[in-house]
Amino acid sequence: MTSDKLKNIISKGEGLKVEFKKATNGLPSNLFETVCAFLNKCGGEIILGVDDAKNIIGVNEQIVEQLAKEISNLSNNPQKLFPTFLLDTHIVEVNSKKLIYIFVPIASQVHKTANKIYDRSADGDFILNSDTQIKQLYIRKAGEYSENKIYPFLFETDFSDGVVARVRKIIRIYRPNHPWNELTNKEFYKTAGLYRKDMATGDEGFTMSALLLFGKEETIGSAIPHYKIDALLRIENMDRYDDRIHIRCNLVEAYDKLMEFVEKHLPDKFYMQGDQRISLREKIFREIIANILIHREYTNAFPTSFIIYKDKVVCKNANKPRHWGSLNPGNFEPFPKNPRIAQIFTQMGRSEELGTGIKNVFRYNKIYSNTEKNDFVEDDVFSTTIPLLVFKDADGGLNGGLNGGLNGGLNTKQTIVLNCIKENPGIKTKEVSTSLNIPIDSLDKYIRVLVSNNYVERRGSKKTGGYYVV
Repeated sequence: MTSDKLKNIISKGEGLKVEFKKATNGLPSNLFETVCAFLNKCGGEIILGVDDAKNIIGVNEQIVEQLAKEISNLSNNPQKLFPTFLLDTHIVEVNSKKLIYIFVPIASQVHKTANKIYDRSADGDFILNSDTQIKQLYIRKAGEYSENKIYPFLFETDFSDGVVARVRKIIRIYRPNHPWNELTNKEFYKTAGLYRKDMATGDEGFTMSALLLFGKEETIGSAIPHYKIDALLRIENMDRYDDRIHIRCNLVEAYDKLMEFVEKHLPDKFYMQGDQRISLREKIFREIIANILIHREYTNAFPTSFIIYKDKVVCKNANKPRHWGSLNPGNFEPFPKNPRIAQIFTQMGRSEELGTGIKNVFRYNKIYSNTEKNDFVEDDVFSTTIPLLVFKDADGGLNGGLNGGLNGGLNTKQTIVLNCIKENPGIKTKEVSTSLNIPIDSLDKYIRVLVSNNYVERRGSKKTGGYYVV
């Protein structure tokens, strides 16, 4: 969130999806009434440090960071907000004053604070008192999110061995102060919204989100027989495939399998961010993979596909569209298709906050593949196309993609090494080895082939020289 964007929101005033609150020296007492109302209605934006008349008052600079952390902690406290929903805050300076911006997405479940359920209207937040109002809200929520479907006869014994413990361990490592870390498994399921009671029907049990996140392959197949993910490599054999994995396991394990497939077939370009080396490949494809797993509409039988071509990666998944057409950073309002599944992935560090995934792909693929022509198209089938690097080989011919050298007589590993050298002129053997995770002995063999075929040459002294594409 930038200062200019925040000014624009403030200039338009409060409404159904915008709320201003004074918070000079502390959090307003009714903050979570608005959070709860936004979660239950259609989401919204809260700005702390602005009054109802759009005057920018600001938040005390001495405590602004403390208040931002307190909001995140309270949103994860089931005594304050139930079920919990982790909120991200942004401190933004406007007119030399500090403001706190909170984006609240629409939630998949009914939330309450102080044991009261709130809804939102253009006039503000209001309590739902009657049974009819509450029942209508539950019906509205159930119709919006298929992940909320309850399976009364789904039990912990139907979960893949060790997957829940593994997920909780990852969250504990990634977020050591997370309130979930102190909960029993039963409390964790309820707090995370994976076990719920339908107040309209009386049904109680684990939800589809729990089944998809933790279930055994045979259990998922029994409940959702059309669920599958196809990952294909199509470089030489365009009619069929060069490599394939067929995935029917739970989403936690599916994420790992898809990342392994990416690591197997796409190289990692050497890149330093500040003084730290980061994996561009991981930055890009963790977002792509998380997106196709988190936002798929699982009641739709259209299968998810992840296909690596010579010059691009193309993904398709079933979708319940909120927008239609191409999505670019800044031209759409993020909307969680399966918020409970998304929340688990976010707490594990496998996805970013809502709306930042596409921005990260555009940012890092500009470096990875020298292009910003990424294509995200939302329709009944959500399609993603990520261009890959196109380069010229030693004979001047055009080879497409990161494995393009396959058609020029090089194998996959040799082509990956060639790409790394092309993108990092003067790179040393040890740096190539570190970048691509290839042992020095194997790397020496690949480089000898590239040198003997006049693809690359070594320049400079033995101590300071490096490799260059001819």
